[in-house]
Amino acid sequence: MTAAKAWHDTIEVSDLEKNWVTRVEIGTRLIALYDTPSGVYASLALCNHGGADLCDGYFDGHVIECPLHQGAFDVRDGSPVAPPATRAMRVFETRIEDGMVQILL
Repeated sequence: MTAAKAWHDTIEVSDLEKNWVTRVEIGTRLIALYDTPSGVYASLALCNHGGADLCDGYFDGHVIECPLHQGAFDVRDGSPVAPPATRAMRVFETRIEDGMVQILL
C-alpha cells in the first residue's frame, strides 16, 4: 500500500534565490527549488545521470545544467534537453500558501 501524498513546507518565497536554484531538505530528501519567470518548480537535487548536485549547476530560465557532465533538464516537467541526460528527472508539484513554498510528496 502506498502512503498518501501530502504538502510539505519548504521555505518562504522571499528566501528563494531570485531567478536561481535554492537547495532545501525535507526529511532525508534533498530538493532543488527553481525560481523561474513562470513560477517555482521543484525536483530532486541530485542528477539522475551522474549523481551531481543540480543546485551547483548552471540555471537559465527553465533549464538546469548538471555541473558534472552538462546534461540539461527542463525544470517544468523534468524532460532531458541536452545529452548525456536521456531520462527525465523527478519533479514535484509546487504551490505557494501564505508566502511559503510547498511541494507535494
